[in-house]
Amino acid sequence: MDINSIRNDFPILGRKVNGKPLIYLDSGATAQKPECVIEAVNRLHREQNANIHRGVHRLSEEATELYEQARERVRTFIGAEQREEVIFTAGATASINTVAYAWGERFLHAGDNIIISEMEHHSNIVPWQLLAERKGAEIRVLPFEDSGRLMVERLDDLLDEHTRMVAVTQASNTLATRPELCPIIEKAHAAGAHVMVDGCQGVVHGGVDVTSLDCDFYAFSGHKLYGPTGIGVLYGKRELLEQMPPFLCGGDMVDRVSFAKTTYAPLPLKYEAGTANFIGAIGLGEAIEYLRGLDLVSIEAYERELTHYAEQQLQQIEGLRIYGTTEDKCSIISFNVEGVHHYDLGMILDKLGIAIRTGQHCAEPVMAHYGITGMCRASIAMYNTREEMDALFKGVERAVRMLR
Repeated sequence: MDINSIRNDFPILGRKVNGKPLIYLDSGATAQKPECVIEAVNRLHREQNANIHRGVHRLSEEATELYEQARERVRTFIGAEQREEVIFTAGATASINTVAYAWGERFLHAGDNIIISEMEHHSNIVPWQLLAERKGAEIRVLPFEDSGRLMVERLDDLLDEHTRMVAVTQASNTLATRPELCPIIEKAHAAGAHVMVDGCQGVVHGGVDVTSLDCDFYAFSGHKLYGPTGIGVLYGKRELLEQMPPFLCGGDMVDRVSFAKTTYAPLPLKYEAGTANFIGAIGLGEAIEYLRGLDLVSIEAYERELTHYAEQQLQQIEGLRIYGTTEDKCSIISFNVEGVHHYDLGMILDKLGIAIRTGQHCAEPVMAHYGITGMCRASIAMYNTREEMDALFKGVERAVRMLR
């Protein structure tokens, strides 16, 4: 893997912050964009901007073709069997909310329960809580150990004949844990429940085959996969999507409209109301094509090696604790240093040109588990280097000396 070639594809990595070369370690929040994605989006605005699906003129036909080509690229990338199972949304949050509303309207009733893992992002917690409140259902929590391992063996105690949904992450955005999804999905299906997988981190680090995984729903955001912001994907099994009512209503999701009755367009348009973010979807398709031109197996191995190296370095700092220590973790390092506030540490690193994340990372229950108010998080991507890990270690070491 030619790391220098990859870095050259990302123009922002050439800039300086506070007079220092940018060291970007916040890809778990949003990844940087390669030049090909930036150019694709710019070209669409300059040369091919027209509303999709509705026009007979050349620009509309070109934009529509590119939009549906992007859907096919997503389908192939995630291993979906049918293009109708791939729905474009505003992001993973919108995808999960779509399922919580549309699936919930059809399948959840008073007295039912939903199981959520303790390590979920707020976007895979709050929509289910609101649904449970509307329907009179119960929320149950699958806990994790201090190491970050999800206690899958506890699932048997939570599942019963009233369980309708299990919501779980493919890879935690704070602990980097990759839960054992196959046994979770098998147990849930055996109990008659469906499974929603948050794939925001997992699709980037290791990828997914939704058909082999056999999840019922899968969500991810384009901006974490080196694509544009404001675009996401919802995968759903076709038989479920067919049974669910639409979430948003308006143009493009209808078949026929009258004051007597409205019928809906077939999948996937049934869930794509209004003017879609076609430029974002096409940009996401371009990001996927970029990734398919790389050796993704080698990239994952490289990210793991960098993560392991960085953790070894950081653990030399007295009082530093890493949260999430499972063997199969993805390339995220969350940590705190005794006697040092995470915000202060992050601000000093910024002065050194090092961008990390600080705070609760939209995972407040994880913070409550450890009895803390927040963490520092360094999320590593394929464009990071060993030298940047050295700079992170030296930066944290320097900040700790200053703050203590």
